Amino acid sequence: MTIAGKAQAGSGQLPLRISEAEAFELYRDCSIHDLGRRAFEVSQALHPEPYRTYVVDRNINYSNLCTAQCAFCNFKAAPGAADGYVLSFEEISQKIEELIGIGGTQVLMQGGLVPPERLSFQWYLDMLRFIKRRFPEIHVHAFSPPEIYAFHQRFGMSVREALLRLQEAGLDTVPGGGAEILVDRVREKISRGKTRTDEYLLVMREAHRIGMRTSITMMFGHIETIPERIEHLRRIRELQDETGGFTAFILWTFQPENTLLGRMKPFPPEYAGLPDGEHLKLAGAHEYLHTLALARVYLDNIENIQASWVTQGPKIGQLALFFGANDMGSVMMEENVVSAAGTTYRLDEAEIRRLITDAGWQPRKRNCYYELVGRALEDL
Repeated sequence: MTIAGKAQAGSGQLPLRISEAEAFELYRDCSIHDLGRRAFEVSQALHPEPYRTYVVDRNINYSNLCTAQCAFCNFKAAPGAADGYVLSFEEISQKIEELIGIGGTQVLMQGGLVPPERLSFQWYLDMLRFIKRRFPEIHVHAFSPPEIYAFHQRFGMSVREALLRLQEAGLDTVPGGGAEILVDRVREKISRGKTRTDEYLLVMREAHRIGMRTSITMMFGHIETIPERIEHLRRIRELQDETGGFTAFILWTFQPENTLLGRMKPFPPEYAGLPDGEHLKLAGAHEYLHTLALARVYLDNIENIQASWVTQGPKIGQLALFFGANDMGSVMMEENVVSAAGTTYRLDEAEIRRLITDAGWQPRKRNCYYELVGRALEDL
């Protein structure tokens, strides 16, 4: 069923599509309460069912080696750094066994842009085959668009060929990491050495064309303007109109603690020209909910939006269900990137279920395709 069809079958109708100019007017003129109410109505039209969902997975960062110069990241290790690592297949296996032990169904696997002399493309294929051979029931949600575009550049193959070979080896879906803000002015300042906007979207388009679903993200609250946030949403909506391949949208706020971008001055020479900390437009809970609500109203062709309790904490994550989100995201047995920036919220499955229940819905476990798994009243 299409999104429009689902809305018509539910308790309400989706509003008419809004333009970028109208989105800006909503952001500027609507109070957080009015915009939140409108977003909640859209979410209810799309999801009139009596439940809200979550997934049990584990974020496995197979390596922290990275050649990019992302000023918002405190997780990466430069090639040759003493704290650089690559997980062995057995270490990955142990992490997945622990995930299965708590009822997990998928792994989110991402790393840095690892130098080709350190990891060959065959290593990635072998890793996927190893996981699928040992854990055929586990869904592999892996390799962000910047990683896949780096495979294309460094291993002499098209983006489509790289995706097809990864898919054949066991890749199920592609996560939306590395989007930040899909505006090149911003990317050139905070995401140096990584994909530009059109390159990022090319990976997503090619993944969708071979039948692979993906999620899509936004990290905001740093140097971007409000029109640039809306431009990011427009690029996403246009690609979804073209391919229909996005399963969900996830947005979170930049976490400045421990990051280069969050500091003032001085910067290392390789970051010359980067705006200093005085230029940041940091976003708190109010701005998160305001932007979440705007995204829910604007992204009329993406069915699911996740709450970001990982950056906002459990109570704001719960409140997000009333501002347009219909999913509480992942139990996230392991998380390294956001926590390296200084944010360390943790929730287990029982806590996520309680948050959903206390908000007035039934908690239901899902898979990466937002299909329900298990029984409605699981005995945890």
